[in-house]
Amino acid sequence: MGADLVDLRDSVQKLRGATEKIDVKVVALESKAEDPRISLNDLSNRLTYLENYLGIGKPGEKEDKVGGEEGSTSTKKEEPAGREEAYTAAYSMFKSGRHDAAKEEFRKFLKAFPNSEYSDNAQFWIGECDYFQERYEEAIIEYEAVIQNYPKGNKVPNALLKQALSFLKLGDKSSAKLLLQGIIKDYPNTTPASVARKKLIDIK
Repeated sequence: MGADLVDLRDSVQKLRGATEKIDVKVVALESKAEDPRISLNDLSNRLTYLENYLGIGKPGEKEDKVGGEEGSTSTKKEEPAGREEAYTAAYSMFKSGRHDAAKEEFRKFLKAFPNSEYSDNAQFWIGECDYFQERYEEAIIEYEAVIQNYPKGNKVPNALLKQALSFLKLGDKSSAKLLLQGIIKDYPNTTPASVARKKLIDIK
């Protein structure tokens, strides 16, 4: 089983890297055809929650922890050059386990590009930086910023799920249950909802 998990982790890591690169290129081209992007987002989400549910993702490992799809709600406008480079650099730090450095770079990114198509992603990864360093209270606050600042973004269900998982880590099962139930109710056909159902079964 251990060998199988190692093989699975390697496969997930390769797929994760491929989907993240393709995702960034799709946004850069600003294609009007949204079906390919939706497919990539779905694949990214499925890989993410497979990692979480199987317990593969651990702090400090290099594979992407919770998906790499771009945000979808920020207003597009003229921005300085270097947006993609700045985001990619911060995300690379996150993947390599340099969570404090990544968090700082994502904050710089949000300050420089507050309304880009990557902004909700960047805020989400800030929460992930705290989560994978077991700073669960801080992570909950950062995930809440995703929900409040980008309410129509595709990262909201993910942020709610990670809030629930953070509360579980803190031993607050009641809050976790409420969040998981809310995900199932408000986002019934999403991957986070599927994971929420399984988590509710596990909670006693």
